Amino acid sequence: QVQLVESGGGLVQAGGSLRLSCAASGLTFSSYGMGWFRHSPGKEREFVAAITSTGDSTYYVDSVKGRFTISRDNAKNMVYLQMNSLKTEDTAVYYCAARYRRTAGPVTTGDLYQHWGQGTQVTVSS
Repeated sequence: QVQLVESGGGLVQAGGSLRLSCAASGLTFSSYGMGWFRHSPGKEREFVAAITSTGDSTYYVDSVKGRFTISRDNAKNMVYLQMNSLKTEDTAVYYCAARYRRTAGPVTTGDLYQHWGQGTQVTVSS
C-alpha cells in the first residue's frame, strides 16, 4: 500500500521559513516524479513545485520561484519543500503527490498524479 505522509507544516509569520517533508513508502520511489500542491478555501488546488524521479529537473509555479525549493533524497524515500520569505497568500493545506515517471502530460496537472498524501496545514500570519 502506497503511503505519502507530509510533515513540517505550522504557523509562521510573514517573511519566515518552513520546511515541508514527505515520507514515501510502498512504492519504488526512484521511479516516481514528485510534486507539491496546495489548496486553500475558496480556491482551486494549485500546483506548487515538482521534481523528476532522478531529481535532475525541477518546476515551480511563478508565484513561488526564488522563494521555494523542492528536493528529494531517493536513498531515504523523501521529498522536501523548503519555503522561504513566506507570504500570507501561501497559507494553504500542502499536499505531496507521486506520479509514475512514464506518465505523459504536464507535471502541473494534479490529475496525472497517482498517489497523494493527507496534507499538512501551512498558515502564514501578517
